Amino acid sequence: MKPLSAYIDHTNLKQNATAHDIKTLCEEAAAHGFKTVAINSYWTRHAAAWLAGTNVGITTCIGFPLGASSSAAKAFEAHQAVLDGTSEIDMVINVGELVAGNYDACTADIKAVVDAADGVPVKVILECCLLDDEHIVAGCECALRAGAAFVKTSTGFSSAGATVHDVALMRKTVGSRCKVKAAGGIHTRDEALAMIEAGADRIGASASIAICA
Repeated sequence: MKPLSAYIDHTNLKQNATAHDIKTLCEEAAAHGFKTVAINSYWTRHAAAWLAGTNVGITTCIGFPLGASSSAAKAFEAHQAVLDGTSEIDMVINVGELVAGNYDACTADIKAVVDAADGVPVKVILECCLLDDEHIVAGCECALRAGAAFVKTSTGFSSAGATVHDVALMRKTVGSRCKVKAAGGIHTRDEALAMIEAGADRIGASASIAICA
């Protein structure tokens, strides 16, 4: 198994995060060998400068945290993030359309972002705490049809975060066709390892340093 730090997207998505906070996040990621920093799109170009010369990537979160922006807005935000230097994109699925069973609309929404990302890997956040198992499976299938690189459990901004059950269900659904990211409410090493054991390829966390201690 690779080092636990290499699984982690070191995260600060707080709306009141300052430049100092994001620069510190980048410095911590470089020092600890985290996979990426996960940030809101405003900070992408700044993080690209602060992380230059390191092996740490940037995960830009778009349509965040509700996923209810228009597809055109999400696509524009993704395109701008690529121009600003992001290496990955985390987008929130249109949860309302998913719950309503409008799967073609969900797929088209994701594909708009995948196309705008122009080869940069896209992770699709399902917000599993708002879904039943049927909708989690359907959301995974929408992401696969649209060409996403990952499906992801949660934003961390809703009523609950990742669960082992949800990660295992997503892994079972996507198989080897794409990867799985667990995020939201992961605070300890044991919790992170349980998610990896259930099938997660990536962990999103703000408690990354404590997890790897």
